[in-house]
Amino acid sequence: MSRIHTYKGREVTVTFETGRCIHAAECLRALPEVFDTGRTPWIAPDGAAGDAVAAAVARCPTGALKLAAASGWSESPEAVGSVQVRARGPLYLRGRLRVLDAEGRTVVEDTRLALCRCGASAAKPFCDNRHRALPFEDPGLMGPRPADPPGEGGELRLMPQPNGPLKIEGPVV
Repeated sequence: MSRIHTYKGREVTVTFETGRCIHAAECLRALPEVFDTGRTPWIAPDGAAGDAVAAAVARCPTGALKLAAASGWSESPEAVGSVQVRARGPLYLRGRLRVLDAEGRTVVEDTRLALCRCGASAAKPFCDNRHRALPFEDPGLMGPRPADPPGEGGELRLMPQPNGPLKIEGPVV
């Protein structure tokens, strides 16, 4: 079960969705004065300037961290979606993302997601880190990228197939 925790600061408010975090630790490496798992609360939004907190939150590959600013700042998706295959881990996706269920209904819309590749996640299509307990040994290699990425952006539609592969439609680099 996923819960959302809210950490309010003077400039920014950070939310953290527990069920989406796979402990990639990008936030900890980016801004340890704000993100510190050895402290309670572990997120202190006033530990740095709002723009620095925003940059650290944007590094979160799963979308577990979100940011709201008093100025109305909101995260803009990348113009063209991207997929990064992690060795022995999930797919990291960025862009204007929409996950659909088998009936074509929207499950989630976001700008950052980590999706399961090992098949063991209890939160499919999302990664829940179960690959770490498995002998999942995929090197994470993809075919060659096109020489020139598509000129137009667009939404990536992600459709998990029942007990099968993930179908991705839309422009991606």
